[in-house]
Amino acid sequence: QWQPVESGGGLVQPGGSLRLSCAGSGFALGDRSVAWFRHAPGNERKGVSCIPPGGRTINYAESVEGRFTISTDSAKNMVYLQMNNLQPDDTAVYYCAARTTWCASSASDYHWWGQGTQVTVSP
Repeated sequence: QWQPVESGGGLVQPGGSLRLSCAGSGFALGDRSVAWFRHAPGNERKGVSCIPPGGRTINYAESVEGRFTISTDSAKNMVYLQMNNLQPDDTAVYYCAARTTWCASSASDYHWWGQGTQVTVSP
């Protein structure tokens, strides 16, 4: 079964950084649009950033502009989310998701999902 696999979450203080990784287990991430979503308690799952095959990255969350960067390493079949200057509002479970067509902002448009990795930002 095709499934992205996330890693890299953890506990970090405000202002700190983390890099999340998404591995394309069983399929080539470079052939799909890959997005990061996050799900905080009491909120719906929201899109953070997306990278389409060979296209420019797209940010869906204004609050992460200038702080989060999505990137890909096709040779390693990996997609990353570099998160800098983390704040308590960034606390959430972060998911990697993929779809065969162009990037989309809605979680319901994605076909493959990882199990998520917890990011907690706290003093």
